[in-house]
Amino acid sequence: MTSKIEFIDLKAQYAALKASVDTRIQAVLDHGQYIMGPEVEEMEAKLSQYVGGAECISVSSGTEALLIALMALGVGPGDEVITTPFTFAATAEVIALVGATPVFVDVEPDTCNIDVRLVAAAITERTRAVMPVSLYGQPANMAELNELAASHGAIAVIEDAAQSFGATYRGEQSCNLSRIGCTSFFPSKPLSCYGDGGAIFTDDVELATVMRQIRVHGQERRYYHTRLGVGGRMDTIQAAVILAKLERFQWEVEQRIAIGQRYLDMLAGVNSVQLPVVRPDRTCVWAQFTVQVADREAVVAALKAHGVPTAVHYPTPLHLQPAYRDLCRISGSLQHAEAVARRVFSLPMHPYLDEATQRTIVAALQH
Repeated sequence: MTSKIEFIDLKAQYAALKASVDTRIQAVLDHGQYIMGPEVEEMEAKLSQYVGGAECISVSSGTEALLIALMALGVGPGDEVITTPFTFAATAEVIALVGATPVFVDVEPDTCNIDVRLVAAAITERTRAVMPVSLYGQPANMAELNELAASHGAIAVIEDAAQSFGATYRGEQSCNLSRIGCTSFFPSKPLSCYGDGGAIFTDDVELATVMRQIRVHGQERRYYHTRLGVGGRMDTIQAAVILAKLERFQWEVEQRIAIGQRYLDMLAGVNSVQLPVVRPDRTCVWAQFTVQVADREAVVAALKAHGVPTAVHYPTPLHLQPAYRDLCRISGSLQHAEAVARRVFSLPMHPYLDEATQRTIVAALQH
């Protein structure tokens, strides 16, 4: 155990992967193909294989992944996309950016994921997509969402899997649970690079072709633009980092699951702490280990005094954010989203978190 407790220990990860990371980055420096170099295609192939064969389109960030997915589906002004208000702003941001309306429904108070039972009531003739977020690393009820979407014809389900790459749902990998899956490789994510990066996954070959064109300014071929697009390519060096990390990624997934379970076991008797719930038909890769308490400010201050870093994911639901108040539609009560936003905070979580450090964290939480 080190004297300083890290919230996410990327330095320990780099130490474990240094030889491979350095070799991969040096190869890019040697060949000099910094945009769409060979590592990008290699990474896409390996990520496709990992999730179970879906086409992989790498992009410059998780936000661009969601944006490109909506653009490829033709979502725009007059359309609605149903999602959760309890997530990072990017989820709703991309809906608004294409001119559509985010429609917020409430979350489950124990998982903080979108409550699928409430989605049907939010569907209108304008609904083009549903965008569940696999929050904190655990997929939402994807089978029910897919069935509901299919029963309404042309509604697409886009999994915002920015926090859940590596998790499973009924034996299938996150990012391959619906028509489109989008993830992020931001440094704090379960599979991460050393900057921004992301990927889109789909079994729809035609849709994949459209998304590949959109990520390079809508080009079908060089300087021949068939549609509007964005500059959404992932840097070759970031792909090289992902390739190095993939060598150890499944071990890290297993460590995350084990460490998350250890937290659950250690905190099981602490009545003042409401623990997250993992549904029995899925796994959670714990992008964050997030608990709920009545007096968050006091608890966080006490942990800080004991040298334990924390973070709040997320303090204000999106329907209460100034940027979205006039851009969204609210379906029903969002009481659970508002309640958990007042109560949640996250403890240190990463694959290199040892048991002794966890016990120190739990002991500080119990004081």
